[in-house]
Amino acid sequence: MSRARTFPHPIRYFAAFWLALLASLMLAGAAHAQQAEPKALYGDKNIAVELFIDPAPVKGTQMLALRFTPKSPEWHGYWSNPGDAGQGMRLSLDLPAGWTAGDPLYPVPKRLTISGLMNHIYEGQYVVLVPVTLGPEAALADAGAITGYVEYLACTDQICVPQDAVLTSRPGGDFARWRAEVAPLLDAKARFAIAGETLRLAIPLPAGVGLGDPHLFLGEKRITASADADFAAAQVFRRAGDLLVVEIPLKSLPPLPQGIDAPPFAPLAQVTGILSFGDGAGVRFVAAPGDVPTGGEVIAGPQDAPIPPLWTLILGALAGGLLLNIMPCVFPILSLKALTLARAGESEAKARAEGLAYTAGVVLACVALGAAMLALRAAGEQVGWAFQLQEPGVVVALLVLAAAITANFAGLFELPSVSVSMGGERTGAFATGLLAAFVATPCTGPFMAAALGAALLLPTVQALALFALLGLGLALPFLLLGFVPPLRRMLPKPGAWMERFRRIMAIPMGLTALALVWLTAQLGGQSFGLIALVLVVGVLIALWVVGRLQKSGKMAWPAFGLVAAPFLAFALIALPNVYEAKGAEAKQSIHAPLAFTREALAEARASGKPVFVWFTADWCVTCKVNEASSIERESVREAFEEAGVITMVGDWTVRDEAITAFLSEQGAAGVPLYLWYAPGASAPEQLPQVLTPELLETQARQPSGTPRPAASAAGSD
Repeated sequence: MSRARTFPHPIRYFAAFWLALLASLMLAGAAHAQQAEPKALYGDKNIAVELFIDPAPVKGTQMLALRFTPKSPEWHGYWSNPGDAGQGMRLSLDLPAGWTAGDPLYPVPKRLTISGLMNHIYEGQYVVLVPVTLGPEAALADAGAITGYVEYLACTDQICVPQDAVLTSRPGGDFARWRAEVAPLLDAKARFAIAGETLRLAIPLPAGVGLGDPHLFLGEKRITASADADFAAAQVFRRAGDLLVVEIPLKSLPPLPQGIDAPPFAPLAQVTGILSFGDGAGVRFVAAPGDVPTGGEVIAGPQDAPIPPLWTLILGALAGGLLLNIMPCVFPILSLKALTLARAGESEAKARAEGLAYTAGVVLACVALGAAMLALRAAGEQVGWAFQLQEPGVVVALLVLAAAITANFAGLFELPSVSVSMGGERTGAFATGLLAAFVATPCTGPFMAAALGAALLLPTVQALALFALLGLGLALPFLLLGFVPPLRRMLPKPGAWMERFRRIMAIPMGLTALALVWLTAQLGGQSFGLIALVLVVGVLIALWVVGRLQKSGKMAWPAFGLVAAPFLAFALIALPNVYEAKGAEAKQSIHAPLAFTREALAEARASGKPVFVWFTADWCVTCKVNEASSIERESVREAFEEAGVITMVGDWTVRDEAITAFLSEQGAAGVPLYLWYAPGASAPEQLPQVLTPELLETQARQPSGTPRPAASAAGSD
């Protein structure tokens, strides 16, 4: 019996080592061969691809072309950024030494929306050019055939199939036509800025360039660390001279599962894309961070009816300001206006002076608020009309001021010269006008909303003129009293009754102060409201001391500083520390509404049911009156339940950039705003700003998609 021969242990290990090394080299060689010579896994039977090389190259450059040909019309390919779905081309080329491939150049893509997803596609045959740069040592001729490998996606409306191909170039092709089909690059740089949930771009484009059906195809999908571009959302286009301003909504990313951190994201250094003019024409652009102007003429966008003629906006601003005198949100300051009216009857000269001073105060306040709003929006802030009442510090200041005016009316103290009381002259009337406009303008009334919404789109000078006209309308009754003697003669003659009337007017001003106490608690939490109340008590104690000293004929106002200073210092330290930012939440309602977000609205509309959305704020008296008198009615709830209406509320008490951006898209500068989405409707119907239960019940019971009768729209803008 023979035995098999065996090697000693060291020899066996040495042989095993070399066998393993040889095997690894063979595998590496096979892998290298496979990488160098890729094989098509899927083929290109649905969309065939060919690689061409320009037979007439330009010195220093060479142009390659990939021609994609669908086998039948239902198949389509994709742009480099496919949109919400799909896949762009992945290309690798085996180039000679010294050759460097640039970014592929595409024709203007088309839009395809399926189930709410926007895709950027090409239908029919299309060509993608690849520019190649040759180094100084690279040979232009005798390079031979260029080889490579490409992966892409072929889709119909129902199915998608991966495609790939091994490429070998051949000379020929219509490069002159293919170059003409590629979107040319703009020479000038565009600019972009991110404002809340909106990407804004300013693209240099001469005003004479026609835009039939504009659309901007973005090269980037992720815009911020927490938001992507919303490709399916409607884009807004505005013309500002030789600049085209484009606004593209963003959509928030869904939260990651617990324990998973988001990948790092660097702020965009540039934004690229193709601006389509329609009918296959368009230009490429590169945008750097920079200022993007606000305003301009809207030429395309969602529900973007043309801006009304200027004369209608002028009448709307005047009428809106005039009607603001009787709107519920103005009632708390009627005491100030009543006292001004009473004083206007003392003499003709004084009445005119009082009317002009009051008007100047109102107009200046409206223009200042409008200018501040426009400046903040130009700086990228998402703010709207009444933004001042979304700031807790401003509301605390108003609370202290309202409490001081209440004390003045009640006779607790007297102001020596600048007064809102009986002793005030022109300075007092001017101050009264400033305060009246500042407190009275948060709520937008009938006619006023259209003018303010247009002011966000108009050039700055015209926008400020509309704000001035709004103030003129608000002050118009008092201005007429100053210059029309028959109207003044209708007022009661000055007398002792005015002092009694002043003390009575302390009641509504006191109620205003109490409402502001409640608002401070709503804005910053209960502790914030309590400390604000402590500050008010301290100021009132100081004013009481002032009043006592005034009655005894002693120097009074230094004592105010001594008494009030500790309370003010305490408030300045404590208020920021106890402030609790108010989060988005649904309001308590018999309708159990959803909290407004764009995603929730899209989901509700997709359900096929009617959707009613209202935007409100705790400081908007008109909003609260509408909710109490119309929305929160049992008959309305029953009508909504019967029709299956989905209700949704947007709370704008504190600044919310998402709500501000949405209000701007609807042409509204403030609240209240009421929108009705009929099933299948492409745009909402904007309901009047003064609601009735009958209007809402009729809206719910009408057949789907039937417009509301014109008669029921009374009071609407």
